[in-house]
Amino acid sequence: MSALEGALKAYERWAPLYPPVAHNPLMRIEQHSMLEVWPNMEGRRVLDLACGSGRYSKLLLEAHAAQVVALDFCVPMLDQVTTADRVRASMMQLPFQPEVFDAVVCGLAVGHATDIQQWMREVARVLRPSGSLVYSDFHSEAIRVGMTRSFKDSANETVTVPHRVYDLDCQRDAMSAAGLTIETVRELRVGIELTEAFSGSEKLYRDWHGVPLVLVVRARK
Repeated sequence: MSALEGALKAYERWAPLYPPVAHNPLMRIEQHSMLEVWPNMEGRRVLDLACGSGRYSKLLLEAHAAQVVALDFCVPMLDQVTTADRVRASMMQLPFQPEVFDAVVCGLAVGHATDIQQWMREVARVLRPSGSLVYSDFHSEAIRVGMTRSFKDSANETVTVPHRVYDLDCQRDAMSAAGLTIETVRELRVGIELTEAFSGSEKLYRDWHGVPLVLVVRARK
């Protein structure tokens, strides 16, 4: 089973409990950083790639994007999106003509790509010249030290979302090969950028202090 297929099965189980807002501390700090680095979206045509339940689609419309296209492979997630033009498709083969978007936004999904080089090529292909890519992902260092993205499903069973490891150098190489230029990189660390108190946070901050948990990148075509 590929990372994409495994993630699809996990997200189908997560969908009933996955509202279109940043609903946990990791997502809140990730979203805060994404909003700080993304470009002016007013009047732009934007692709919300691997949109989930549509939290970024909603925020893009609040930022006065002219059009938002929300793409995801998971039907139960996509069914929750009410604020954008919905498209069910794989993020590895985008069903769009070249150079049709001013920006692509992708939250916490790059590690589900089966091939990071192909993923970057597809994003670059659908971006107009000078268009922006803004994405976040669960950090490769967090995966290497044994951290996971997990959730409790409707039966209260713990489910871990499968995730490939693409370190920052690998992502840099893929962007360069696709003709994308990095403008901003942020690494959000446990106990430094992520400081919100929650159940079990004291142990997390003690045991994993300084571990990069989320990567946020902005690039330009």
